[in-house]
Amino acid sequence: MLPDIGAVFGPYTYLASEVVFGLLALLLLARADALARAGKTILVLYPLAYVWDWYTLTIGVFEIPLRTGVELAGIPIEEHVFMVVVPALVLGVHENLWHIRDEAPETAGKR
Repeated sequence: MLPDIGAVFGPYTYLASEVVFGLLALLLLARADALARAGKTILVLYPLAYVWDWYTLTIGVFEIPLRTGVELAGIPIEEHVFMVVVPALVLGVHENLWHIRDEAPETAGKR
């Protein structure tokens, strides 16, 4: 069974988990020297993610019990962070996979 971090962080649980995965995403993007490219992609995706998130919350698709209760533009602040962290993490993994693959054999894995 996984530890109950909700007992530790309470209403900040969702935000705390986003900070951890956001830091991982940031490290991966920095390692691949892809912060600017990822930022542009996330900026383009953000409006679509916002509309999708707002709609699903409005119709009751999901509930977020362990959140701060702070809302911005009609959705929880945690969801705004989520809409940045998820694509950043995906792009960070993607950039590192391709960066490693595209390296010359004699330098692969030496960072």
